[in-house]
Amino acid sequence: MHRIVFLDRATFGPRVTLRQPAFPHSFTAYPQTSASEVLGRLEGTSIAITNKVPLTAEALARLPGLKLIAVAATGTDCVDTGYCQSHGIAVANIRGYASRTVPEHTFALMLALRRSLVPYREDTLAGEWQRAGQFCFFHHPIRDLGGARLGIIGEGVLGQRVAEIAKAFGMMPMFAAHKGKTGLGPLYTSWDEVLETSDIITLHSPLTPETHNMIAMPEFRQMKRKPLLINTARG
Repeated sequence: MHRIVFLDRATFGPRVTLRQPAFPHSFTAYPQTSASEVLGRLEGTSIAITNKVPLTAEALARLPGLKLIAVAATGTDCVDTGYCQSHGIAVANIRGYASRTVPEHTFALMLALRRSLVPYREDTLAGEWQRAGQFCFFHHPIRDLGGARLGIIGEGVLGQRVAEIAKAFGMMPMFAAHKGKTGLGPLYTSWDEVLETSDIITLHSPLTPETHNMIAMPEFRQMKRKPLLINTARG
């Protein structure tokens, strides 16, 4: 019988129910687990579930019975996947679970920033509306999404959905070619052009050795239009 342990169940909301596997098993869920508690809680476990609790090579080496690590999220950077690959431990993650939520949240951020919603809310709470003689005040910029150039870095499910919504707003979405790559086809805009011409840039790439520090000071210097940078990417 498999022993399954969820190390940080509290990272899921209380309304989220977990479907139990059909095979014989025991299941234990801890609200949270510190680094010093990992080994004790996973001793004798064949399946570990983690969202944010790191599983290092040092810890995994002392868990010979572990067969599967199920990451209850998209990113797997909390697990030493190299060790797992070389020692026959399968690693699975969740893909596509936020294919609506993340794009919608991306546009919530765009609207809030382009429309200066938070500063205007603070001004209203401070009484600026009541003090405005003509019931109008324009302390902060207000910009439309329609007509704006949107650079999308990451052309997976989330990036594609963001592009669909952008078109509905009347924006001009551009998928950035991979940094340093050419010849990716007509559906892509060069990396440099995306940085130089975008009004908004949104990131939807996973954290990998290739994407680490993908946007740094040299890239910010290329952003001639001083775009908004939206980062809802995992990692």
